Amino acid sequence: MRYVVQLNDERKTVSIDSDGLRYEEGPAISAELADIEGSPVRMVKLGTHVYRVVVERRQGKGKYSVWVDGYRFDTEALDERTRAIRDLSTANAGPTGPAPIIAPMPGLIVSVNVNPGDRVTAGQGIVVMEAMKMENELRATAAGTVKSVEVVAGTAVEKGALLVALE
Repeated sequence: MRYVVQLNDERKTVSIDSDGLRYEEGPAISAELADIEGSPVRMVKLGTHVYRVVVERRQGKGKYSVWVDGYRFDTEALDERTRAIRDLSTANAGPTGPAPIIAPMPGLIVSVNVNPGDRVTAGQGIVVMEAMKMENELRATAAGTVKSVEVVAGTAVEKGALLVALE
C-alpha cells in the first residue's frame, strides 16, 4: 500500500509491503512495531534504529500528531487515491469562490446532498460517489451557493463531468 505523507510543507511517498517500509523510491527498510501494554507508547524499529513513538489522531481524515523520542510532528497520511481526489478538488478552486464539484474519476452517484439555491460551507459534503468499489464524499472548497445540480443518485458519470455548480 502506498501513502502520501505530508509533514509541514513537504510531501513524501511511503510504501508498505511484505518487504518492509520504502521511503520514496529508495531501498526497503525492515519495520517492526511493538505495543507496550497499558501505555500509548509503541516501540518502532526501522532498520537498526529503535524509536519510542506515540501517535494521536487529530480531527480530520488522516491527520495525526506523532511524538518520536519526545519530538512532536503534526502530519497527514492518506492513501494515494484519497490524496489525488483531495488534490483534484482543491486544484479546481477559483481565486474568489468555490470550485464546481467535478467527478475526479468515473463512478456512480450515490447521493446528492444539496439543491439549487442552498448555501454551503467550506468542507461541506456535496456529493457522494462510488468509484473503484469505495464511496468518496466530494466537498465544497469554499462557502457559496448551489447554482445547479447536474446529477441525481444512480447516475453513472465519467471523469471530469460537472456534478454541481457553485457560485
